Amino acid sequence: MKKKTGYFFLKFFIRATIGMALIFIINKYVLPAESSINVGLNPMTFLTSGILGIPGVCLLYSITWYQFL
Repeated sequence: MKKKTGYFFLKFFIRATIGMALIFIINKYVLPAESSINVGLNPMTFLTSGILGIPGVCLLYSITWYQFL
């Protein structure tokens, strides 16, 4: 049981770290500097990218893009 819990948290933190790095790279290098479609780096985006992974990052950007419209 402990192994499964530890494995879950390890996967969670790896996904969350990769997701936050991806958000940072997209905000910094892909989107224009004056863009209002940037996703913030905060605990909610950390949880979303940790639970859902890369699709969670895409979800965050799609929600932000929808609000922009």
